[in-house]
Amino acid sequence: MSNFVRGLSLWFAPERVREEGDTPDYRFSLANERTFLAWLRTALALIGGGFAVDQFLPDLRWGWRIGLALALLAAGVLSSLRAVNHWVRCERAMRRGDDLPASRFPTLLSLAVAVVALAMVVVVLFGWEG
Repeated sequence: MSNFVRGLSLWFAPERVREEGDTPDYRFSLANERTFLAWLRTALALIGGGFAVDQFLPDLRWGWRIGLALALLAAGVLSSLRAVNHWVRCERAMRRGDDLPASRFPTLLSLAVAVVALAMVVVVLFGWEG
């Protein structure tokens, strides 16, 4: 089984993570879970922001409204998927005694949110009709 498929299967059977390595101090596992929940809160906030842009800015030009809403919704979806992926990768690394995995995702998410925020600044400065 490839590493990708094995990693993906752990999303749906997290008890199988225990098959690897030694049990880490429970505080580390709980910290990993809190990080997972923080990623989910971020995802929910982004999804809520996407719906808010779509529903509460009806006077915004269609292209701007849909573009901004879809960007926020996509960032939320990616964040929720990344949450579980990051949790599994960190839990496996802790059990094996490996270094925690590095990720570019926080940088990419920050850039995406910054681009959407800059677009919103343009919309606010130049009016709803653009």
